[in-house]
Amino acid sequence: MRLKVWILETRPQFLTLSVVLAFLGATIAWYDNSFNIWYALLAGFGLVLTHASVNIINDYFDYKSGIDLAAKRTPFSGGSGILPAGLLTPKQALWLGLGALIITIPIGIYFIIVSGWQLLPLLLVAALFILVYSPFILKRPWPELAAGIGLGALPILGLYFVQTGTYSWQTVIASIPSFFLVHNLLLLNEFPDTEADVKANRKTLPLTIGKKNAAIFYAVVAIAVYVWIFVWAMARVMPVWTLLALLTIPLAIRAINGAMHNDDPSKLMPGMAANVMMVLSTQLLLGIGFILGRIF
Repeated sequence: MRLKVWILETRPQFLTLSVVLAFLGATIAWYDNSFNIWYALLAGFGLVLTHASVNIINDYFDYKSGIDLAAKRTPFSGGSGILPAGLLTPKQALWLGLGALIITIPIGIYFIIVSGWQLLPLLLVAALFILVYSPFILKRPWPELAAGIGLGALPILGLYFVQTGTYSWQTVIASIPSFFLVHNLLLLNEFPDTEADVKANRKTLPLTIGKKNAAIFYAVVAIAVYVWIFVWAMARVMPVWTLLALLTIPLAIRAINGAMHNDDPSKLMPGMAANVMMVLSTQLLLGIGFILGRIF
């Protein structure tokens, strides 16, 4: 039972995102004729650990600030519930989060040695985001931007670099949908937490620009995902097979509807579920598109 509690504190249901990000980054490298399965697995493992670290440290600060006690928990937001239930102490959670981050350090050093020192700035930025996201970034306007960068674009660039030893502008372009998607994943999940976030002086978009404007902003970013993919696939910067990602547009419509009716739980909750599925399946289909682009 104790081990199960430690695992649940990482919020494992959300770590699927890291697996999909690792898959997409690796398939882009494979498309560019550079792929090592062991590098992909090790880097993916490191990414999952860093994501777990983010989740745990965020849980720690949410509890310390009182947000966990005030937030309305949903399947998609409101924390793990482990600390409010007393199943772990805050100190135990903090050390678990820091421990997960520390384990990634030798992985990062290894890839700096075998792939190149240019990976170091990316890793430092990622580590900084992890450590200061909850205590600092969330209290500054537009924290969703940092989430989109740190758990959207950077993992794609990192997985690509460990395979190829370089960055490319084509990879930057291919990472932008992940930036948009993770940005919106966080944004929509923030709507139920606004009352609790006010008490912690957070500056999420639903608070800083209002729920109505935040919903419109969510819709614009969601549409931008598909416009971006379509334009760059037509320009042949990304393989035309990545247009498979457009199959998730119905999910986007349902998620946008949830955002626009965020005061109605009967519409917001299905919208949040569709949002999660859109984020995962769009990136999965992009990865499949890169694979098919290499084969055909």
